[in-house]
Amino acid sequence: MAGTYARTTQVLVIGGGPGGYMAAIRAGQLGKKVLLVEKRDLGGECLNRGCIPSKALIHASQLYHALRTEGPEIGVRADAVTFDLATTMKWKSDVVAKERQGVATLLKAAGVSVLFGEARLTGPRSADYAAADGGHERVDFEHAVLATGAVHTTIPGFETDGKQVVNAWELLDLPALPKSILVLGGGVSGCELGEFLARVGVDVTIVELMPQILPGMEADLSRELAITLDRWGVHVHVATKAVGLRREPTGVTMTVETPEGRRDLTAEMLFVTVGKKAASRDLGLTEAGVQSDPKTGFIAVDDQLRTNQPHIFAVGDVARPPMLAHKSYREGIVAAEAIAGMSTRFQFQAMPGVVFTDPELATVGLSKVDAEAKGFAAREAKFPYAALGRAHASHATQGWVKLVADDASGRVLGVHSAGERAGEYIAEAAHAIEMGATVRDLALTIHPHPTFSEALQEVALLWLGEPMHVARRRTDGSGR
Repeated sequence: MAGTYARTTQVLVIGGGPGGYMAAIRAGQLGKKVLLVEKRDLGGECLNRGCIPSKALIHASQLYHALRTEGPEIGVRADAVTFDLATTMKWKSDVVAKERQGVATLLKAAGVSVLFGEARLTGPRSADYAAADGGHERVDFEHAVLATGAVHTTIPGFETDGKQVVNAWELLDLPALPKSILVLGGGVSGCELGEFLARVGVDVTIVELMPQILPGMEADLSRELAITLDRWGVHVHVATKAVGLRREPTGVTMTVETPEGRRDLTAEMLFVTVGKKAASRDLGLTEAGVQSDPKTGFIAVDDQLRTNQPHIFAVGDVARPPMLAHKSYREGIVAAEAIAGMSTRFQFQAMPGVVFTDPELATVGLSKVDAEAKGFAAREAKFPYAALGRAHASHATQGWVKLVADDASGRVLGVHSAGERAGEYIAEAAHAIEMGATVRDLALTIHPHPTFSEALQEVALLWLGEPMHVARRRTDGSGR
């Protein structure tokens, strides 16, 4: 499309990730003329280089690991089980391609026009669209939704090269498995992909600056994961700072400062996953008069996702943390409905989160410490998977569910779980918090048997002092 053209649209969406494509679909459903511009692939990082491909690789590694370790114990024997990375990578890519086509179909059904290339704001109501062939279009819009996501942060001296030093995107497309790898960053990505590599035979070492892996997560969840990592031989160094890196023909050597002193860690490869920052730098915010944080790049928004320019919205990772696809989904919908004049708000009591490790970790709401800091008379109860019938039948007794509630009102404040399928029932806990449910409400809700979701009912009964599947201590009659 050589040359320069112009077009107008009611809604311009820049970015086709979870927040962007949801905003586009919903705006289209509400009768708006929508143009979506995506720089690379529909679905954004989540679908193409994050959530979906990583979970595909994790599933493959779990199946392989289970056949080799768990299978013989329960009577499932497979001789010479192997892990074929090339076949797994092809399957992963097929899954991603199918999901990406699904997004394209949904956008088309909503009447959304899609262009591939880059869009940059040139004024409060105009943007420049640059196509891959060098052509340009001026786009005039009534409303815009900025949904450009985030990019990986780097540390000077630890820049990725796609070979010896990689980021998460590059790790998800490895052509071959290294014999050993250092993981710089013990957050969600580092732990999930570190476990994936450990399950398929890679010697893994995780280095985390903060005092625990999964910084910011409920402390017991971090400790539970540490048990598995230790059992699998994953080396974990917390409260440890990376201070230097040497790249050599045979691998890398990272110098770190530990509580015990300085030491060198060596491996064939380094995986750097130290966080992300908002991808707002090249959006033309200044030209459009849109305010953003000069340090983080996050674009300031209100509870309708409006920026300081009321007709320009920002959703997803570019707007504010937490950087979660499900948060982006909801934000995109709210922005589209606000554009259509609906009375809508992005409001929530608690944001659920899941870490797809072994054990699976899920959390929503407040920890006991956080609840007490907010003035609640918080009390917690913890129900073990070892007392859950489905856990025994599934050979998955590692784990527990912890319930935090206000002792005065019985209101549910938080639920934190480690164990099989924890992420599948955490939404029930989120719903309970959103609805202002009490512990008694959870206890009175009949849960199907045998399921892992029964752990929620059981922990509620335990909190109330009325446990059914763990022994109750004899007390003064209060049940506590």
